[in-house]
Amino acid sequence: MNPSSLSELTRWVTEAGLAGKSETTILEGFCRRAVAGGLPIARAGIIIDTLHPIHEGRVFRWRSDDSGEPELLEYGPTNEGAVAASWQASPFFRMLQDGSSVLRRRLFTAETLEFPGLIDHQNDGMTDYLALINRFAEEGTIGEMDCVYSYWVTDRVGGFVGDQIDALVTLMPKLALSIKCVSLARTAETLVETYLGRDAGRRVLGGHIHRGVTETISAALWYSDLREFTRITDQAEPQHIIPLLNDYAEAVISAVHDHGGDVLKLIGDGVLAVFTGENSEMSCESAMAAETTLRHHLTELNRRRAADGLPITDAYLGLHVGDVFYGNIGSKERLDFTVVGPAVNEVSRIAAMCRSVDRGLLVSEAFADSMSEAQRTRLVSVGRYALRGVEQPQHLYTREPLTSI
Repeated sequence: MNPSSLSELTRWVTEAGLAGKSETTILEGFCRRAVAGGLPIARAGIIIDTLHPIHEGRVFRWRSDDSGEPELLEYGPTNEGAVAASWQASPFFRMLQDGSSVLRRRLFTAETLEFPGLIDHQNDGMTDYLALINRFAEEGTIGEMDCVYSYWVTDRVGGFVGDQIDALVTLMPKLALSIKCVSLARTAETLVETYLGRDAGRRVLGGHIHRGVTETISAALWYSDLREFTRITDQAEPQHIIPLLNDYAEAVISAVHDHGGDVLKLIGDGVLAVFTGENSEMSCESAMAAETTLRHHLTELNRRRAADGLPITDAYLGLHVGDVFYGNIGSKERLDFTVVGPAVNEVSRIAAMCRSVDRGLLVSEAFADSMSEAQRTRLVSVGRYALRGVEQPQHLYTREPLTSI
């Protein structure tokens, strides 16, 4: 690869990283330009760990005979089962064990390959394999994200030559830096949306981080908690409590997300969520649809848990509608992006009333008034109640027919 092509490729990959192009776009653009510049790359792959509640990392694979986007795979834990065995038999695991950064294996020899994962390359007529690890400094790591792994494969007769390997070794730090930059941005997005909620996370990443800066929004408010959770925690084995919370939280959160809502708070077994549509009627319709979905989720979940001999429960749910302040609240050192206002207090009180009237769902008078006529006819009043901390008593409603949970 001549110096001019090398310089041009370095410039391109740097600009791609600064522009925030996706990892697949960066890898595809890098490989196409490298081949045009004289590097005989037939296959390539980039691997980087991430910080994600489900995935341990991501793999990006490119092939010269594929005109589409590079393949993207997300993988789970590599410390158990067949995945662990495959990882421990890989070139990268060997390199981590011996501290090396470069590993090369000729694929055109008749010798038995020591790494089973390279056999497919050999069978497909590849001739040379180069693995590289570009490590981060200790202070540059996030979770398990401490390096970028890459591999480069050629089908050139005789394999790579020395200056081609030198070019890849020289270029890889720039490519690794771009991949790291994009991956860190993706990790930040995942973290804020996981811990703050999808809409709140996007707002924070968009720059809405100043303390005291809020906006007034009209929203349908959802507050749910679990039936007899205290009794269950007192009687269940300690190791069953967190799995129970996770199972039921998954049922609630997925129902909210399926209908466009956003979960703002997990408070023990309680969930605070908001639905913001074009108008109050649409917001309330989405919240009611989410409640229906939740009941289906809970029926299936309880059937599965009961079959496994695990404790089961159900959910109380209060729904309300009103104006709330939405934004950053807290101290200089610790902020929360959430909703506050009288309506938030009311919805939690309405949910608490479910226990007193033995109903799984209660909606406020304001919520009922905001619903469409067709939806409202399905509601029946359970009476007029004074809510703790709320000045005026109000009618509460539930779905028809009145059935206990």
